[in-house]
Amino acid sequence: MNILVVGGSGLIGAHVVTVLRERGHTVSTVARTARPGVDHVLDVGSASIGELRPLLAGHDGVVYATRTDEQQPLPKPIYPVFRRDIVEPVVRLFTAARQEGLTRGVLMGSYYTYHDRLHPQWRLADRHTYIRCRLEQAREGRVAAGPELPVAVLELPFILGRAGDRLPNWAGPLDRWARSRAPLAVPVGGTAAASARSVADVAVDALERASGADIPVADENLTWHDMIARTAEAVGLPRRVRRLPAGTVRAFLRLGGLLAALGRKESGLDATHFADLLLAELFIEPTSGRSLDPAFHDTFPDTGSVETSAARS
Repeated sequence: MNILVVGGSGLIGAHVVTVLRERGHTVSTVARTARPGVDHVLDVGSASIGELRPLLAGHDGVVYATRTDEQQPLPKPIYPVFRRDIVEPVVRLFTAARQEGLTRGVLMGSYYTYHDRLHPQWRLADRHTYIRCRLEQAREGRVAAGPELPVAVLELPFILGRAGDRLPNWAGPLDRWARSRAPLAVPVGGTAAASARSVADVAVDALERASGADIPVADENLTWHDMIARTAEAVGLPRRVRRLPAGTVRAFLRLGGLLAALGRKESGLDATHFADLLLAELFIEPTSGRSLDPAFHDTFPDTGSVETSAARS
């Protein structure tokens, strides 16, 4: 196969490129900034169908592996901004891909769409603009692709791993917290997690099968306690992790929502309802069973050990 990877220089995209090449496929990449490994420089987020078609010509499939910061506070109303960033580029991309005769696609989505199917009573799309747009992204992207271009939507949880200098966008604050020796305290609840390499394996499997399925991806399910404890252990500062009372978490997030409202701002995950998600076990079943230990150490390296090894060499 000849595959175009949009966001091929990012954490997940870079791993997809690696797995495709390992399996003997031909790959080209596109990103918005020039860097090693990027074949085409184009801002797909704003590119027209006419600009995308020459990029897609001659390919069998396309992978869309870019993302949006769902928790960045923005001036109200945020729905038009999130729709412009999340939904509309995917519609244009898969419209162009269909017109160029591509036969398979993969869209990197969110595990919130998995939980929306699992728990419709949570009304996630009504409460969170980001989740609403993720659902629209998958639905409208598939409509644009049409039946001749099946699009697999990978429903991704927290992603761990590294690709060169590319790390998960949330890893920096967590890394600094774990290294600070400050007390560690977390709510009940938890999340599914996967390594970037596992995501890439699933993505390439979907391309090879020309799958059009919703595919939830997870290696392990972790409580927040486990997540923070393993992060602290990875950086070389293991210590006790305390649990925060649910009432404290709810009060803190309500205050954040109130302050944002006073500033006429909101984020993709509404602070008023975010405690419900944070305190829930957002797990995926079944998991792959792969250990996340290597991905934890790639994401949060023990720099003390690295410096010691460097000094010895």
